[in-house]
Amino acid sequence: MTSEIVDSEDEYDEKSELRKRNKAETQESVDSQEAFDLDDLLPIIGEFGKYQKLLVFGICLPACIPCGFCAFNQLFMADTPDEYWCRIPELMHMDVEQRKYLAIPKEQFDLVCDQDIYPTIGLAALNSGGPVGVYLFGLLNDRAGRRLSYFTCLATLLAGSLMTSLSKDFWTWAGSRVVVGLTIPAVYQIPFIISLELVGEKYRSFVTVMTCTFYTSGIMLLSLVTYLERDWVRLSYYTSLPFYAYFLYMFVMPESPRWLLMRGRLEEALKILERMAIINGRQFPEAVHSKLEAQIRRDKLRKQKKKIANVGLMDLCRTPNMRLKTILITLSWFANETVYLGLSYYGPSLGTNQYVSFFLSAVVELPSYLCCWYFMDTWGRRWPLSLSMMLGGVACIITVMLPDDAIDETLILYLISKALLSASFLIIYPFAGELYPTQVRGIGIGASSYIGGLGLIVIPFVTYLGKENLKLPLVIMGFVSVMGGMTGLRLPETLHHRLPQTIEEGEEFGKNWQLKDCLNCKPQPEILSPPTSYENLDVLGGSSNNASDVELELRDSRRFRQPPRIDERTPLDLTSSGSGGTGRQHRASMKRLVRQMSVMDTQRTHDGTMQLTHWI
Repeated sequence: MTSEIVDSEDEYDEKSELRKRNKAETQESVDSQEAFDLDDLLPIIGEFGKYQKLLVFGICLPACIPCGFCAFNQLFMADTPDEYWCRIPELMHMDVEQRKYLAIPKEQFDLVCDQDIYPTIGLAALNSGGPVGVYLFGLLNDRAGRRLSYFTCLATLLAGSLMTSLSKDFWTWAGSRVVVGLTIPAVYQIPFIISLELVGEKYRSFVTVMTCTFYTSGIMLLSLVTYLERDWVRLSYYTSLPFYAYFLYMFVMPESPRWLLMRGRLEEALKILERMAIINGRQFPEAVHSKLEAQIRRDKLRKQKKKIANVGLMDLCRTPNMRLKTILITLSWFANETVYLGLSYYGPSLGTNQYVSFFLSAVVELPSYLCCWYFMDTWGRRWPLSLSMMLGGVACIITVMLPDDAIDETLILYLISKALLSASFLIIYPFAGELYPTQVRGIGIGASSYIGGLGLIVIPFVTYLGKENLKLPLVIMGFVSVMGGMTGLRLPETLHHRLPQTIEEGEEFGKNWQLKDCLNCKPQPEILSPPTSYENLDVLGGSSNNASDVELELRDSRRFRQPPRIDERTPLDLTSSGSGGTGRQHRASMKRLVRQMSVMDTQRTHDGTMQLTHWI
């Protein structure tokens, strides 16, 4: 065997040189890609430092408030009295028709009697713009950037609100609500995406909870505003004019560095990341800086920037695993968003005071967010999402067992269901954001919201059935919620995993799902050894091509020791060295420490080189 190898030494040297040339051509791109691993860079320059706190609490979270204001102020703009027939003693001497004409409460748009379904049509008009808006702003979000997309969305929202205030007839008013609906929930999703991409992995749950908390706080504030102001025109002004001040954010809101890196706009990304490191009081790594600078110089010398192919909706369905995950996310989103919004619409119809009921329906969301925060970080995303939807649906369904005069009991079960659905509403956004790759995250969330928005067009008519049977809408929404919760069990868990960047990475994530994975209610981080969460990747090879020969040395970050000398050469290298050849040098990229977020099988190429794969 040895003689055969020696005899073919010339052939081996030729192949070896060819491999070296190929590696030299690809090493440049590999090294530059490693520098763009933002999840590795953030722990060094700050995962949630002063820079992120200023942006998240000062800009991104307040930017979520307009969504709650403009989504629910319409409930009280088109409010009609519960009883249309008023008994006025002074009119008793008139005939029935005259008394009816004078005694019925008059609205500007006459939304009573045979036109009492008009407020429901107005809600449907509002929600009909949502499916179109989330997809259009999703495309703009991924292709033009998060920053431009948000301010375009905000301008559309305020223009529609101004049209609402100036409307003189119902159909003009309904048309203006379609314009407002184009931005709901996109005006909420874009700041959420920005916040999610600014912070490190372990702060994603916190940012999600705070985003929903600000959104709910806006709804609570809206209940107070609607209680104090009953005129719908002034109410429209009060719930939109303050948000013109948000355009001042244009001077301080940066673009998402993760999006810039993905689009190949390295110079802009480098400036933002360096500023982040300075404000956080950290030192920007010189190695990363040098690689980025080198790549920027290469781009300028070529006089062209890295071209990134635009992706679309069909890319989500092109491969089987991404297609299945997209369908499951969308079905779960459809049920979750439809039932959550339906319960929010139905709150004023329950209890004895519509303003108190609406306020309570918002208050119960806050404790559910805090509980969900704990469960998301310990039990993951999948099981808390599915359980909260199924239990919330059951709470709605059992209201049918209560007598008609059990008003308080029905309200209590409604509030329990609303709290559980609010928890699932909190989970569905980060869960979908973690499952969709960065390359198509805006389009993916937009597409799921688009399909989910179709249910929002129908749900106002479901709540309208409550005029005849108070519990029928709750039962219908309960069954939808249970079915949506069951579909979420098939999705892969994302806790302790990194965000996939490309569609290819998204296809691989969860590809080997099994039933036992679903039964794992409390996922554990897959680490090779419990003492530390970092692995040393500078150990390659051994004396064979088998994966079992790979030695991974785990270091305690608090201690330093000299690593052992490892012979990396393959049998062919040993034979070659016996004839005066030298062993291969370590690749510099294999000497860095990476965060152990997930463990995958280590592959080798035909020449024995290790293929190290990890989630970016």
